[in-house]
Amino acid sequence: MQRYATDLVVGVDDFRDSGWQSAIVASKGKGYVGMWEALSGAAQSATEAGKASVGKVLWLLSNACSMMLTPSSANEPFKPFMVMNGNRTSLPEDFGESDIEFFCAIVDEIDDAWLQGRLADLIWLVRRTPRSPKHGLMAIDAYRKIPLDAETWGRGGNECWERAISLTQKLRAGAGDRMKDIESEIIAAFQATRSEDGFLTVRLADLLATNHLALGNAADIAKKLESFARLFDGQGDLHSGREYSLAAAFWFQQSGEAEKATDMKAFVAEEWAKEAVARASSDQPSHAVAASFYEKAIQTYRSIPRNERIGRQIDTRIADLQNSLNEANERSVCEMKSFTSDPINITQLVETAREAVRGKSVMDALAAFASIYPGERVAELRKTSEKMLNEYPVQAVVSVIYKSRDGRVIAKRPGMQLGDTSSRQNQEVLEAEMVKYYTMELQIAVQGCILPALEVMVLEHRLREGDFFSIAMNSPIVPPGRERLFAKALFAGYEMDFVVSLHLLIPQLEHLVRYRLKAAGAKTTTLSDDGIETENALGTLVDLPETTKIFGEDMAFELKALLCDPRGLNLRNELAHGLLDDSVFQSMQAVYVWWFGLKLVFNTFWNARRKADAQTDVDSSG
Repeated sequence: MQRYATDLVVGVDDFRDSGWQSAIVASKGKGYVGMWEALSGAAQSATEAGKASVGKVLWLLSNACSMMLTPSSANEPFKPFMVMNGNRTSLPEDFGESDIEFFCAIVDEIDDAWLQGRLADLIWLVRRTPRSPKHGLMAIDAYRKIPLDAETWGRGGNECWERAISLTQKLRAGAGDRMKDIESEIIAAFQATRSEDGFLTVRLADLLATNHLALGNAADIAKKLESFARLFDGQGDLHSGREYSLAAAFWFQQSGEAEKATDMKAFVAEEWAKEAVARASSDQPSHAVAASFYEKAIQTYRSIPRNERIGRQIDTRIADLQNSLNEANERSVCEMKSFTSDPINITQLVETAREAVRGKSVMDALAAFASIYPGERVAELRKTSEKMLNEYPVQAVVSVIYKSRDGRVIAKRPGMQLGDTSSRQNQEVLEAEMVKYYTMELQIAVQGCILPALEVMVLEHRLREGDFFSIAMNSPIVPPGRERLFAKALFAGYEMDFVVSLHLLIPQLEHLVRYRLKAAGAKTTTLSDDGIETENALGTLVDLPETTKIFGEDMAFELKALLCDPRGLNLRNELAHGLLDDSVFQSMQAVYVWWFGLKLVFNTFWNARRKADAQTDVDSSG
């Protein structure tokens, strides 16, 4: 249904007849979201009743309230509240010149602080000619009428006060004494808070701190925050105690009381430690969660300068917490659960793989085997991962912790930010999703293609180490002097000895990457301040742009996901540190790494041989 005719002109009389006050009253206490819903409902009813002018008035007010206020941005303070399937709610640029003039005509008549503040702010932001500070000041004064209480704060009152401060800073001298008044109002609200107000006290302190206000009151603010922190701690509310003690540490620092600031940081650390103990000893214990709390405690203690730790024996406490963290990590491994699904029928895939190598000469069979699986196609993998994130966004907004087999935290993935696909944080989520699906596909590739074909190869062809040496010698990608090592690694895998194969192959793959990068002129070393030059590890090398240029996007991705991405298999790093047990060398991933090395060496050999054969034919015919 079209909301209103674009050429329909509305004025002050239409506004007065619209009954907008009833919608606002119905939304009291629900902030802009509630006002948006109430006004849009009234607008739809008016439109359906044939009251076009009233409908347009209410739609315009609804659209103005539908925007999300983001006061941290001075130039783009309004963003769409919802973005979904290519559609979004309103933005300032959606309002035409006539709409803004309509808002100018009615804004003085509005006695609701929320609505007046929003319209005045929108006018000041969008209207360029003539532009005066009138509407900016009106927005500031309207926002300041919004109560500084716990209920209103959580329904958008905080953003309104932040926006009032931002506008006041932007107008500078034109705002008169408003900044002093704002500071006094927030301090008064802070002093009037009680512990029953929850986090309001600390949020008001944060608002002052963020805007460098009330520095002359720092000592009093710090003391109140500390008293609440200890009160909440005594009540067993560790989360609140931690929040308040952290804020108190900041304000003690501002007041010049460094010792008290350090005391409060230590208090924060102990709150984390208490929460770890509580989580591990609860009716439904989680040692994984407890481990994350111990980690936070250690990080907090480490933020205290070394010269301030000695008298408090903080280093000893850190060592105790580290032991608790190690124990929690080890016990958390036992808490991990596996999930099973219905089996996937890969019978046809297996038979196709066997037929691809059956009955062929040894070289033709090897050529077919080395191409039995196309490898990862990053462009397709990216599309699949993006689709899954769009269809199931809820699971992506939760952050993820990756743990090693012995329970250590080795990587973390942030939660996805809804509506901002281009952010670095969301790109990190996408990359992690790609690695996850790649690891899943790898299992099917080995079980459905590589192992069935390898079984036929072993039955029909007796290959020796010398055969693989001949291939490596004539493979252009194998670095000089490494032919024998590659041959031994590939032959061991053909013999199903993946313990020997991977111990030889993985370091040689790293050297191969480094060798090719150096040949292309890439810098593969790091020079320390004292003049010592060290070779960069594979994890650093695969992130160089030259790696993608030399090996292609697909192979560069596989090198990283297979060997040195903690979110993936990470085999290079775990093998280098002796963290792999025998079961890993008998796994699908071990088979794939061996086949990946064979594919790399054999295909370059095969392509070079066919090119040489073709040139021989040309020379013979000439």
